[in-house]
Amino acid sequence: MIEAQVLPTPTGPLTLLSHEGVVVAAGFTADPHQMFLRLPSRLQAYGLRRVEDLGHPAQAVRDYLDGELTALDSVALTQPGTPTRQRLLTALREVPAGTTIGYAELAERAGLPRTAARAAGAACAQNLIAPFVPCHRILPSAGGFGGYYYGTPVKQWLLTHEKALAQTSVL
Repeated sequence: MIEAQVLPTPTGPLTLLSHEGVVVAAGFTADPHQMFLRLPSRLQAYGLRRVEDLGHPAQAVRDYLDGELTALDSVALTQPGTPTRQRLLTALREVPAGTTIGYAELAERAGLPRTAARAAGAACAQNLIAPFVPCHRILPSAGGFGGYYYGTPVKQWLLTHEKALAQTSVL
């Protein structure tokens, strides 16, 4: 069974989906079914049920919101993708909170040539586990916030939250 929990956040509800204790999807929506439909059919075959508390993943979100910016890093997760996409997703998880990089740099960090910036953008666009896989930390080289599946106001809130807390922890 895929278990779902919806958590309140300052930028709107965050839905977490978990299978056997591993997060398989997360996103800023109040509708678990919306996230469920983005899962591969092999996971959809398990069905979906709402639960009161997913345990560690839910606590990690609360801790992150309370200022522990590395809390999401300890959560087990999995999502589908080619070996190249998996390298990009791993590199995404290694971008520290409070910092941003461009798509070309993400590709470089994944050990891919600079020309793979387009693949980096596609990996971000198809990311099923926001903010655990922090695609919000990737910005276009032309400036601005770029796109974000859950809207640029959510991306902006996440970046502002992280930057403010990262700066205070350095002081």
